[in-house]
Amino acid sequence: MSNTSTLTTLGGLTIARARVLVLGGGVTGRSVAQVLSNMGAEISVFDENEISEIDFQRATLSDLSNINWAAVVVSPGWRPSHPIIADLRNREIPLLNEIDLAWEIKQQIAPEQKWLAVTGTNGKTSTVELTESILKAAGISAFACGNVGTPVIDAVISEQKYEYLVLELSSFQLHWAESAEFVAGSILNIAVDHIDWHGSFAEYAKAKLDLLERSVTAILNGDDANVVEGCAHWQGRKVFYTLQTPKPGEIGLVEDLLVDRAFVEDPMEAAMFCELSEVQPTAPHAVSNALAAAGLTRSIGIDHAVIRDAIKKFRPGRHRIETVLEQNGIRWIDDSKATNPHAAQASLMSELSVVWVAGGLAKGAEMGDLIAQVGSRLRAVILIGADRELIAHEMQSRFPTVTLVRVDPDPGYDRSSADNTFMNQVVEQAKLLAEHGDAVLLAPACASMDQFISYGDRGDRFAKSVREIVGKNDNAS
Repeated sequence: MSNTSTLTTLGGLTIARARVLVLGGGVTGRSVAQVLSNMGAEISVFDENEISEIDFQRATLSDLSNINWAAVVVSPGWRPSHPIIADLRNREIPLLNEIDLAWEIKQQIAPEQKWLAVTGTNGKTSTVELTESILKAAGISAFACGNVGTPVIDAVISEQKYEYLVLELSSFQLHWAESAEFVAGSILNIAVDHIDWHGSFAEYAKAKLDLLERSVTAILNGDDANVVEGCAHWQGRKVFYTLQTPKPGEIGLVEDLLVDRAFVEDPMEAAMFCELSEVQPTAPHAVSNALAAAGLTRSIGIDHAVIRDAIKKFRPGRHRIETVLEQNGIRWIDDSKATNPHAAQASLMSELSVVWVAGGLAKGAEMGDLIAQVGSRLRAVILIGADRELIAHEMQSRFPTVTLVRVDPDPGYDRSSADNTFMNQVVEQAKLLAEHGDAVLLAPACASMDQFISYGDRGDRFAKSVREIVGKNDNAS
């Protein structure tokens, strides 16, 4: 990693021997703590949850109120309304965040490095990964970071000295960030999510739209009414993308081609990005994400041919409409990353007859609009998780003839245990309900942490059960 020990100030704070509190002992908090410690700060870490061993002093609740901290770095998951945050504000203690700290470090040690950013309710990870792939195909040293996995601060101080960082930014990160700037930013969509954190859809949308204020060029989903309405006031360069025929200055679809009418000499003409069939999976949301990535990379001058080659080779990461098994005319699909109604709708609308595995933590979202859109495609619904009755209520009121099956874990269930009996029961039920031509689709429309470690853990357990129960049983018959 690059040496940051020569840096003396961050966020207006003299770092050496400064007492800095890091709120949150997760991946981001630990990275921030390590970087600031290397710069000479005296670090304490506070987390409301149990955390494994860390290399820094653990702060207690009494420490938070009794120590006069030089600054507090707030990890993105902390609500602005949290009583601890309110107390720190009242005491006028500076509140910093990882994105802005990373930006200031970048300005000092890598001023030529440029940042691209992607936000949205769904599709962020696939879009930043494809954007990174396009940049690498163009011979540019680039790295996807942020909410996608690696903290931005770690990417900035990396010995790789990246020319471009492609940031996936959650609404939490955008709420706290104030100073980071982007040569281009993309807003993919804005649908109901994280209302429990933001307090209202308006505040959630505002956090997403704040990306505009720090972007030179914005690549915007012209098919999303919330995005279009929300950016109407912004005076910067707006480039819309659409699954319809693009107008001059836009990018979109013309028959079976993805085309560019924005970054061309004559916007009355169109240049081709790629053929529709070259986007995998060839689903509407994947095509939309590809257009966003193409727009971001065209905004910095990447050639159309390079973009096409990267799109052809790109495959999304795991747990995103991932076919686990196809057996006896039934497809078993893992879309565990569908952690909100908007994402689940995209999966469900791509199938005609579905046995749907749904439920978990709804994060304040309502399920009425989702059920109204997809209910006619459902053969049965297997319900799991803390907020499953939100789905059950909408199904019973709108589609009362659809079979609902509730599956609960055994008493004493431990989500961290390797025992997979709970998901085995889910898959056994789905196997009984599914018929030839159906898709058994894990697209829960909810977060996972009530019953699983993560959405990845939930998807892994589903795939394991499917292969062991469906695959082995069918192979033995």
